[in-house]
Amino acid sequence: MGNSYAGQLKTTRFEEVLHNSIEASLQSSSLLPRPVFSQLYLEAEQQLSAPEGGSRVDNEEEEEEGEGGLEQNCPPNPYQMHPPPEGCCTTDGFCQAGKDLRLVSISSEPIDVPAGFLLVGAKSPSLPDHLLVCAVDKRFLPDDNGHNALLGFSGNCVGCGKKGFCYFTEFSNHINLKLTTQPKKQKHLKYYLVRNAQGALTKGPLICWKGSEFRSRQTPASTCSSSLFPPLESSGPLATFSSEPIPGTNPSVPMGAQQAGPASDHPSLTAAVGPAVFNGRDSTKHPQLVKNNLSAVPRPSALGILSNSGPPKKRHKGWSPESPSATDSGYPQGGGNRAKYESAGVSCMPQVGLVGPASVTLPVVASGEPVSVPDNLLKICKAKPVIFKGHGNFPYLCGNLNDVVVSPLLYTCYQNSQSISRAYEQYGASTIQPISEEMQLLLTVYYLVQLAADQVPLMEDLEQIFLRSWRESHLTEIRRYQQAPPQPCPPAPGAVAPVTSAQLPWLAGLAASSCNDSVHIIECTYSLAEGLSEMFRLLIEGKLAKTNYVVIICACRNAAIDSCIAVTGKYQARILSESLLTPAEYQKEVDYELVTGKVDSLGAFFSTLCPEGDIDILLDKFHQENQGHISSSLTASSVTKSASLDVGGVPVCTSYNLEPHCIRPFQLAVAQKLLSHVCSIADSSTQNLDLGSFEKVDFLICIPPSEVTYQQTLFHVWHSGVLLELGLEKEHMTKQRVEQYVLKLDAEAQTKFKSFLQNSFQNPHTLFVLIHDHAHWDLLSTVHNLYAQSDPSVGLVDRLLNCREVKEAANIVTLHVTSFPYALQTQHTLISPYNEIHWPASYSNGVDLYPENKKYFGLSEFIESTLSGHSLPLLRYDSSFEAMVTALGKRFPRLHSAVIRTFVLVQHYAAAMMAVSGLSQMKNYTSVETLEITQNLINSPKQCPCGHGLMVLLRVPCSPLAAVAYERLAHVRARLALEEHFEIILGNPSSGISVGKHFVKQLKMWQKIEDAEWRPQTYLELEGLPCILIFSGMDPHGESLPRSLRYCDLRLINSSCLVRTALEQELGLAAYFVSNEAPLEKGARNDSLESDAEKLSSTDNEDEELVTDGSTSEKRSPVKRERSCSHDSASSSLSSKASSSALCGESSAQPGGPSQGERARSPQPCGPSEESRAPGERQRLRANRGPPSAISRHSPGLAPQPDCSLKTSQRSIQVSVTSLSSQLSSSGSSSSCTVPAASTLVLQAPQCSMTKACQQPPIVFLPKLVYDMVTSTDSSGLPKAASLLPSHSVMWASSFRPLLSKTMTSTEQSLYYRQWTVPRPSHMDYGNRAEGRVDSFHPRRLLLSGPPQIGKTGAYLQFLSILSRMLIRLTEVDVYDEEEININFREESDWHYVQLSDPWPDLELFKKLPFDYIIHDPKYEDASLICSHHQSIKSEDRGMSRKPEDLYVRRHTARMRLSKYAAYNTYHHCEQCHQYMGFHPRYQLYESTLHAFAFSYSMLGEEIQLHFIIPKSKEHHFVFSQPGGQLESMRLPLVTDKSHECIKSPTFTPTTGRHEHGLFNLYHAMDGASHLHVLVVKEYEMAIYKKYWPNHIMLVLPSIFNSAGVGAAHFLIKELSYHNLELERNRQEELGIRPQDIWPFIVISDDSCVMWNVVDVDGGGERSREFSWSERNVSLKHIMQHIEASPNITHYALIGMRKWSSKAGSQEVREPFSRCHVHDFVVLNVDLTQNVQYNQNRFTCDDVDFNLRVHSAGLLLCRFNRFSVMKKQIAVGGHRSFHITSKVADNPMAIVPAQYICAPDSKHTFLAAPAQLLLEKFLQHHSHRFFPLSLKNHGHPVLSVDCYLNLGSQISVCYVSSRPHSLNISCSDFLFSGLLLYLCDSFVGAGFLKKFHFLKGATLCVICQDRNSLRQTVVRLELEDEWQFRLRDEFQTANAKEDRPLFFLTGRHI
Repeated sequence: MGNSYAGQLKTTRFEEVLHNSIEASLQSSSLLPRPVFSQLYLEAEQQLSAPEGGSRVDNEEEEEEGEGGLEQNCPPNPYQMHPPPEGCCTTDGFCQAGKDLRLVSISSEPIDVPAGFLLVGAKSPSLPDHLLVCAVDKRFLPDDNGHNALLGFSGNCVGCGKKGFCYFTEFSNHINLKLTTQPKKQKHLKYYLVRNAQGALTKGPLICWKGSEFRSRQTPASTCSSSLFPPLESSGPLATFSSEPIPGTNPSVPMGAQQAGPASDHPSLTAAVGPAVFNGRDSTKHPQLVKNNLSAVPRPSALGILSNSGPPKKRHKGWSPESPSATDSGYPQGGGNRAKYESAGVSCMPQVGLVGPASVTLPVVASGEPVSVPDNLLKICKAKPVIFKGHGNFPYLCGNLNDVVVSPLLYTCYQNSQSISRAYEQYGASTIQPISEEMQLLLTVYYLVQLAADQVPLMEDLEQIFLRSWRESHLTEIRRYQQAPPQPCPPAPGAVAPVTSAQLPWLAGLAASSCNDSVHIIECTYSLAEGLSEMFRLLIEGKLAKTNYVVIICACRNAAIDSCIAVTGKYQARILSESLLTPAEYQKEVDYELVTGKVDSLGAFFSTLCPEGDIDILLDKFHQENQGHISSSLTASSVTKSASLDVGGVPVCTSYNLEPHCIRPFQLAVAQKLLSHVCSIADSSTQNLDLGSFEKVDFLICIPPSEVTYQQTLFHVWHSGVLLELGLEKEHMTKQRVEQYVLKLDAEAQTKFKSFLQNSFQNPHTLFVLIHDHAHWDLLSTVHNLYAQSDPSVGLVDRLLNCREVKEAANIVTLHVTSFPYALQTQHTLISPYNEIHWPASYSNGVDLYPENKKYFGLSEFIESTLSGHSLPLLRYDSSFEAMVTALGKRFPRLHSAVIRTFVLVQHYAAAMMAVSGLSQMKNYTSVETLEITQNLINSPKQCPCGHGLMVLLRVPCSPLAAVAYERLAHVRARLALEEHFEIILGNPSSGISVGKHFVKQLKMWQKIEDAEWRPQTYLELEGLPCILIFSGMDPHGESLPRSLRYCDLRLINSSCLVRTALEQELGLAAYFVSNEAPLEKGARNDSLESDAEKLSSTDNEDEELVTDGSTSEKRSPVKRERSCSHDSASSSLSSKASSSALCGESSAQPGGPSQGERARSPQPCGPSEESRAPGERQRLRANRGPPSAISRHSPGLAPQPDCSLKTSQRSIQVSVTSLSSQLSSSGSSSSCTVPAASTLVLQAPQCSMTKACQQPPIVFLPKLVYDMVTSTDSSGLPKAASLLPSHSVMWASSFRPLLSKTMTSTEQSLYYRQWTVPRPSHMDYGNRAEGRVDSFHPRRLLLSGPPQIGKTGAYLQFLSILSRMLIRLTEVDVYDEEEININFREESDWHYVQLSDPWPDLELFKKLPFDYIIHDPKYEDASLICSHHQSIKSEDRGMSRKPEDLYVRRHTARMRLSKYAAYNTYHHCEQCHQYMGFHPRYQLYESTLHAFAFSYSMLGEEIQLHFIIPKSKEHHFVFSQPGGQLESMRLPLVTDKSHECIKSPTFTPTTGRHEHGLFNLYHAMDGASHLHVLVVKEYEMAIYKKYWPNHIMLVLPSIFNSAGVGAAHFLIKELSYHNLELERNRQEELGIRPQDIWPFIVISDDSCVMWNVVDVDGGGERSREFSWSERNVSLKHIMQHIEASPNITHYALIGMRKWSSKAGSQEVREPFSRCHVHDFVVLNVDLTQNVQYNQNRFTCDDVDFNLRVHSAGLLLCRFNRFSVMKKQIAVGGHRSFHITSKVADNPMAIVPAQYICAPDSKHTFLAAPAQLLLEKFLQHHSHRFFPLSLKNHGHPVLSVDCYLNLGSQISVCYVSSRPHSLNISCSDFLFSGLLLYLCDSFVGAGFLKKFHFLKGATLCVICQDRNSLRQTVVRLELEDEWQFRLRDEFQTANAKEDRPLFFLTGRHI
């Protein structure tokens, strides 16, 4: 029946309804389909054969196949075109009205295009070079991805203006296409037409039809996702059937002509077939996906969908956009159609021709008669059979289609496994054959046979079975391909006898014969229709009651087979059919059942269960009887409670303590990891984050729209103090202020987010951290969401966090935080794997990395608790509950199981409440588990003087059902008068918490809250409140639960919707911290606190329960724990507590029974049934405390007997603590000791439930299906749940992938998901196509993942704090802040520089100032004092010397904010100084050249060869003989130059060991002024300095100075500068410039000078003693220009400045200039100091030594007191580079300063250090050995001639110069206690020394280069006249001869 006028539907009723509904839908403005319409077309999904019989052929279908490459097999019938009406125009390119339609003719004409229409170009076969212009309704055209085109056509003719063409056939006739094949819009509408800049119509992009290319035979039908939801890209509800007839239609009317049109006509059918259901036991892991080798577009390639997932052949223009699966609202809200059929539009007419030896390709046609589905099928079978289409053709179904579900899942699975071999095609011609159809079917039968009665088939298992089977059969070929290069002629595969189609039914029957008829095989001779009819007959007759699966095989069709498999087991069929619903459909289904009252029958059934008729009548009766009694008993209990409170004025309960907010070691470690990742982004060369440019941190936390999560996050932010620490808020902030920093992603989010963006734009120097918490929640793409406009909250995360502004803002870092990161780890992710931070494991190789007093209890620990050897299985299921649900499922087959489960569970809770309240007859109507929960809930407050209780979490995902549960439980509670005992709270994401006044009052009292308005807003604030929390919402949104949570009841989670994220997020609700050291209670003996595993085994079994009367006592030998510190804090096993279990043995043989572990969270011991939370913690049983519960076993055969569970309730049981403790610790198992009831009585205080709160995690109840899933593991030990599809929004990239492994770390898991998952089109990352390429990652995006409830919020808030601190730290520096020393010893002179306001020193005044010999620099605190004749120093004035190692540690520093004029090290990057640093915009190093520079120096007796490294950019500072030639000199300016933009003095900075940390970047310090800066480095460090400072000039010292100290550098700088001055004078003299006009100054600066300050003085008049001053930061340029502008500057030899100190007083800055020592930063006149040299041998104090020599030469030293330099504390390099070690390699001994000298020729250990260094260090620490009289004798200093050596702080020295005409102090008054002659030269003569007077017994020390010169010196200076020498008084430094030691001679004054 083609799409021509010929085929007419014969059913008039059908056509009438169809036309009516089409007209209605066209007139409707809504996009949603009309109810009738969707019933007819969305639901039915079945094909009818024409009344003539089932053998007709569908031309269109065949033609489609022809296009797929099969024309040779089935040539299409020629298309019969109807003759045009008489008189019409038939010219090509014109319409029948004669108007020109060719694009070339009408491109510039105005064309009227109605709203919603587009102009497209049609191709005519007769005019190949022309496009014909048409106007087509855009709803019938596809989007860019080939999706969402409505079936059918609606178009207008642009030529004659005729409108309303509803059929493309009709339209193609009108525009004269003259086709020989059936007209199809996909084939002939080719291009969109667009107007160019000139307004002319031109050919635009191709129309993206995606139809026929998918049809080729050998490709799998679709990309399959077998997640537990049908993958819904743009698809919503897949068509379902209603189980009730809908008014106006007749469901039994035969529906659905053959599916029309190519797949592309389907609006976005989901490519993925519906999901499988997971089953716990031996199922395999993953949903598998196979990529379609033509395209990965997730669209169906529907070859012909047997059910009508589209309209009939005659398409109508009103066909709504939401055909079978467009969006979530695919069927009407009222909910007519419900049964699911054919989960998506995947081809259900599977291929006939498969790659195989005997494959014959046939057209896909349905054969045979239609199969009628019996009318009362559901009623008889109690479940809708699910029919999986298998191989070959599938017959039409008609009749009662509501009662069956047809799914293509299995077909797709077969297809996928057929395509496995494609993975090996790269190895050459493929000889590896896919697994045969017969083998596939046989394996399927084997698989079904071995499934247990409570298991559900999983497509993933089947795929794995096929994969394994195929791999084993081709193992040798696979290995050959993997190892060898491809061969041109691959060898033939080994002969394996294949299963033939004739053998198949027999083999399948043989396989099924062993399974007790759970699998039934039906063999057909002609077609599957026979088998299906037979199956329906058997079902109606009840002959398949025990059968779960029916396999129908038809093996007669030309050696190919047809097959299908029907699931008829009630349990399996229900779960499979429900698993085909999406979450949205599931909610709608439940809503529908509640709204229409379908559940009333269920409620009625329950109310009659009661022994006395109606439960409500019983409740009312109870209420009336007990009203008076209850109220009086309540009052009594409240009186006693208040009495216990009032005795001490405070509650007696000590267990209730709210934890202080402190940061845990783990959180700190994670925060630091986050910080280091941010730093590494900043450090990378990509310049994506410039941390140096940010001054502060701001943040916004985005969370899902849950009110509780919102309040919880506000609470965390408030209490973390992060806002104060970041400086964002002041001390007294309000709640409203905190709310600015947390964004709830709801309808109002957009405005708040806009202001955040605006804020970030306006504050470029603030780093904004955008934190996306719970980041796995809303990953919908805005682009692919049809309803983005109508529902603004959908795709909000994508719209806000992925907007261009966020991506491009250089000051926004995005941090995604989630416990389930899998959906963000796909092939298209935006997050680089290097930017993922995973929560660290607590143990590594057995070492506890972050010791904490709490242990996290997460999913893996819960699973571990179910293993044998753990006495408390914390994960359980409730077998009696499951049994009741199954039974009711059969009784009410039309109700969704979620509804049934909820009603059963609510009934159980209601019955348990009644039983606990005294209606003991109700105990039989609840399960043991529920009874125990309820007992503990109601009794827990009675155990505590304050009434603390436990929380029961009841998870009801579906909100309407949660409301029903809340109302029912609240009603029962009210009738039982329990309102004051416990609260029932309905937790809904969209609303806050509502708690009754009575309980609010209690909470306020417990938490000591005064605020009258206070109400709990988070679940954490319900700590200790006895309550049932009914937690609704499809997903938890990160809400934290209090420690008083004891039971986590997840029995209602949607067990058919299993993906890893959903499952882990539900189980994450129970995640918990347990205390590592459980506190001992009073009364418990602590003699049994054992921690090793063997001892612990004795406490394993101590938590048994009373076994019900009549059950046998079971013993179990103790099983050693797997770890000593087990999940339930057994390490602190309190085995001395009494064990009730001792009464009747051990009940925990079945793991998972409630017996053991219930109390895992149960706080209080209530009644014998109560279980303690830790195996080591024994419960105490008090008399008359409620009934013990029975043991429920989890083995299928042992059902609990609830009726006997209360027999012992009247017993009074008290167990002796002391008598048992010894037995328990000695006996192997507590089950061996029994104690008669009430034998010994020990009085104990009741125990509060909160006591155990911190020691035991909650007990979790799961649906059986989920329990099996979670607790079963694969071969590697990986829980099966971890292998599920990670998230709804992703798909597997291929079914040919490795499995996850248990040993994988989080990082490896991430890489696995990044390789093997792809996002669905609805995922926000879908468009990020650059797979795996680095440039597809966003540079400033991070992902933090960690287990639920582990403290990620605290960690990221801590990260914000330390990030802020680091940014501040980047702008701060530690500078030395020390007071000047020796202030008291200042020269007492009448001379002061009295002109306080002088900017520069007055030369004449300055000359009159005396020189201050005293050292005031605090770094010389340990140096010898220099005496002058003015001082009178008392010996106690000098403090005790410090230990050498304290010198660095104890120096006082201050933290200072870097000013804009600071000097920087290599870590500073900013745009201004980029060029200065030599980093080219392209990041290539500047070129530089090496130049030798030699000059002779007489004192060294040789020519000195220096090397300059000069970057090209700095060559203008030098003079060369010719460009690139010999270096001649460094240019010097003139004294008379007055430039304001340059610094005249070249700056030299000697440095060692500080290539990274030295402050050589003077760009900002010089305020951008031109200056010449030379780094003076040692030869061996040249390369590293050049690498870090490519644009700096280097002066490289000769290699002989590699081990020299700073003296050598200073010496060479000064000598080089003087030599250069001479060269410049000669050079410029030729230019007519006088020599004295050349600038003679240089600056010698330390490499740690960081900032410079100036003091502004406000003198109140010249003579005023009072004056105020302030200090400010200035640039070095300012200071240098000021100094260089000094009048008569060339008369000063040395100019310096003060060292900064915060303690500097007016004393220091009052006088603007001093004549004293200068250090650290000196301006040196090389001309005046020509004859004064630095000592090139010195390591320490060389500046003091040089200062003294400059002064004695009569030169002026001037210190500008109002300038100061700040020196940064740098912990590396400098003088710390020198280490004194032994020359003997294997001598590990530490060397002390006393060992630095030795006697000559002795066998002393020689040291590897310069002799001069050893000398200086020895004298510093041990000079009292040479000068014993001088110790603390400051009135009698040591005379030091021509040098200053540091003799330690306790010895003073007096410096004199032997040079003629030198200035020396008058020594006539002094009696010296010693004489130091160091390398004295010829100026020192005998006569010179005779001027000085010495104490008797004074000592002499002469130091020379060798022993010979030592003797010559003694003789020359006639020392023996006054000094006595002994042979043993000769010493040397501890150097080997080749190291040229220094020699000493000591003597005594006679």
